[in-house]
Amino acid sequence: MKPVDRSQILDYVTYEEQREGIRAEALAAKAPRRLGVGEYMTFLFDNATTVRYQVLEMVRTERLVKEADIVHELATYNEFIGPKGTLCATLLIAIEGEAERQVKLRAWMGLLDHLYATLADGQRVRPSWDPRQVGEERLSSVQYLSFEFGAQAPVAIGVDWPERELVVEHALTDEQRAALQADLDAE
Repeated sequence: MKPVDRSQILDYVTYEEQREGIRAEALAAKAPRRLGVGEYMTFLFDNATTVRYQVLEMVRTERLVKEADIVHELATYNEFIGPKGTLCATLLIAIEGEAERQVKLRAWMGLLDHLYATLADGQRVRPSWDPRQVGEERLSSVQYLSFEFGAQAPVAIGVDWPERELVVEHALTDEQRAALQADLDAE
């Protein structure tokens, strides 16, 4: 999948005029790429459409006009588009209640080692992640992951950590799998 090009990023005034249509397209692209796993975790897989939308929203929100600032945002978000055969996802850990969140995020320091995606042949693919997102005492509730799938989309995403009572798997729907496969097939 090709990264988003600078020419695809509109100035914030022009974007504001076109925002409704671009937003609708991005939300439609995000829907099948949002995978809920268990009670606490959501994986959001990105593609060029979702990344472009995120950059446009940052340009709009921050009212960016300096070329260097726009290029910086573009470079930052383009990191969510991996090389051929790789898909990137944001893992969101949603735990209601500050006290419970603090306890769980401390107890789940090793969580990233227990995440996986299952391919059709049964092979499990473990993600790589940004070590800056893992503190010394607790896990951040937002993690950036990269899965090297090769040519085939996963059939499931899961967690295999029985010691923390986190053993759950989400089987992808046909629509989810087709969306991820289209991203893997994109040139």
